[in-house]
Parts: sequence; structure tokens; C-alpha cells
Amino acid sequence: MPEASVLGDASRLASAGVATREAQPHREPLHLAFFVADLLGGGAERMMVALANGLSDRVARLDLVVARAEGPYLDEVAEGMRVVDLGGSTTASVLPALTRYLRANRPDALMSTLSHANLIAVIATRLARVPTRVVVREASTPGVEAINWAHPKAAIARLMMNRTYRMADGIVAVSAGVAESISEMTGLSLERIATLYNPVVTPELSRLAGESVDHRFFVAKRAPVILSVGNLREVKDHETLIRAFRLVVDELDARLLILGEGPERQRLERLVTELGLDELVDMPGFDKNPFAYMAKADLYALTSRREGLPGALVQALACGLPAVATNCRSGPLEVLEGGKLGELVPVGDVAALGAAMLRTLRDPPDRRLLTAHSAKYESAKVIDDYVAFFRGLVLAPQA
Repeated sequence: MPEASVLGDASRLASAGVATREAQPHREPLHLAFFVADLLGGGAERMMVALANGLSDRVARLDLVVARAEGPYLDEVAEGMRVVDLGGSTTASVLPALTRYLRANRPDALMSTLSHANLIAVIATRLARVPTRVVVREASTPGVEAINWAHPKAAIARLMMNRTYRMADGIVAVSAGVAESISEMTGLSLERIATLYNPVVTPELSRLAGESVDHRFFVAKRAPVILSVGNLREVKDHETLIRAFRLVVDELDARLLILGEGPERQRLERLVTELGLDELVDMPGFDKNPFAYMAKADLYALTSRREGLPGALVQALACGLPAVATNCRSGPLEVLEGGKLGELVPVGDVAALGAAMLRTLRDPPDRRLLTAHSAKYESAKVIDDYVAFFRGLVLAPQA
């Protein structure tokens, strides 16, 4: 049975039940806990770390509770953050440990993200029988996922998700499109769902964007570089991007750089070879600082089949990088303001994507226009919104 251990500032403590921080005069008198499965290379996990870092200086205490405290984002946790490792092999396996943590620490609110963690968080809070308010944060479009699930147990999974949302004290969607999807799937009114953007534009972004890049596409740059950042998974549809890039280089000398790692790597590498693009396409893997590439590339391409709020797309615009994206549900339409900030193309349309990339490379928009539209995603504003959300949630009468 997994047992919780405390990392970081609390490493000298033997159990997760010992408080390590005292409220400061300028802090909200709130004790928050964030629950994630791990700190591997996913965007949702990185955003939870960013939120935790931003909120840790605004509330009396914040614990980052992790089913398995592993992954590159562990290094991004702010100094002094209390990290609680539940020591589980899977997300579901830490249900007893999370329940014990809640009983011992009794946070005012527990927020989780992604479907499995959300379900475990809701169940643990009920089992613990504590007044902790549980908040489920949805980072993608659950309605679309449920409709497209081919697994025979999809109906059961969708039912469980519906119950999870209905049992939660608060629901956070990362975009208006995600909020609409949750409402459609569950029948809950939009008034029950808070739309809170991700804090993807941070003060550190400009500094990181200024760092050097030693990749061969940039060291002796001979052609414009198209950049894409994201896990190599089917939902990101890098196949469409690579096929569209083949159309681009038929007319214009260019390079394609895909940052990310995932199960689709071998299949995508075979496709690159089949299309004769080995010298023009590179997939160097995950990089903790994609912003340095964004500041030096010529075009950002997002080809997802679905999104929540595509943080890398927002960050690319903040770096002044022109973009094209699929008009998937949801996120790109909001971020690109209906196409005003970059072309939107149908999902999976190779020809339309290739043409849009060519047009943008040949006639790029004013980069200053792109950076000016990132204010609503700046971390300071987003953190203010989250503080107000948690304050209202905790002060509201318990249902």
C-alpha cells in the first residue's frame, strides 16, 4: 500500500501530516492542495506546476500532491514548495494514501487535473469525510473524447466522468470551448463551470526565449523553420503536418522541427523517410525550453485533432511567432481569435494546411500584433483569477 512521503522543504519530516508553512500577512488564508499523477512531459502537468508556483506565494499553504513524484517538471517546482509523494504505481493505487493525506491535512480545497486523477480526487475526498472542497480541472474536450472512444467500455467511462463532474464542488475549464463540451456531456449549466485560462505567459518566458539554440537548422540557417511542439501522439496528428510539409518544400525550401516525445515516434520517422524528408525534418525529442526555438523559428504549426487550451500556441504568439492551426475543438479558434491572428484549417486537411503554411511563410503578419494579444494569458492575471475562484469556493456554503 503506497505511503505518502514529503519532498522539498519538508524532506526532514517523516509523514505528510506535518504542516510546514505559516500564513503570512499578505497571503490569503487558504490551504490548497493540487493532485496530479506525475510530473512527466504532459502539458496539463506542467500547467499544474505553473499554477502551484504562482499560487504558493498568494496563499497560506499549498501542497503539490503527486501519485508518483517523477518526471522533468519536478525540477520546475518552486523552491520551498511542499511536494507530497504518494508513492503509487498507478493513479488508482494511491486512493488510500490520498484519503489519508486529506484526513491528516484537511486542505480547504483539492484541485486535480485529467480524468483518472479527477475521479480519484473526488472519491478520496468523499472517503476522507473532510470539509475539503474538491475541484476538477479539465484540460481538454471531454465530450469529443467520449464520442470518439472506440473501446467497448466507453459508455461506462463516460458515465464515470459525468458522475465525477456532478460530485465535484467546483469545475474548471481551461477555455470556453472546453466549458461548452463539459456542459454538453453532463447537462450541467455553464454557470457551474469556471473558465480559467492557463498561466502560459510567464515573466521567465522572455528570458528563456533569449537563450541560444545549437540545433543545425538554426546554427547556419539557410531556410525558414516551421516549428511544432507537442507529444508524439495520434491526437496531435503530426502525420498531417509532415505530409503538408512535403507540399511546402515542393515550392519553398524550408525545414520542419518537431519537439516532443511519444509512442508515434517510429511511425512518424518511417513516414519522414518514405517522403524523402530525412534531411529536412528533425524530431530531437522533448526540450524543457521550447521558447528559445519559438523566438528563432519562422512559423508555428498546430495540427491537433482536439485541444483544450493549446499553451504552446499561446506561447508561440507571445514570442512573436506566426502560426497556423487546425480548427479543432477547442482552443485554436479562441487563441487565434477566429483566424485574425493566424490561419485556421480543417482537421486532417493536408492540402489546406500546406497552402496555409506557404501563405504565412511568404507573407507573415506583424509580430508585434501577435505579442500584443497575449495579456489575458499572463501568469499574474491568471493567478489573480484563481485566487478569486478559490476564495469564493471556500467561503461559499457547503452543499
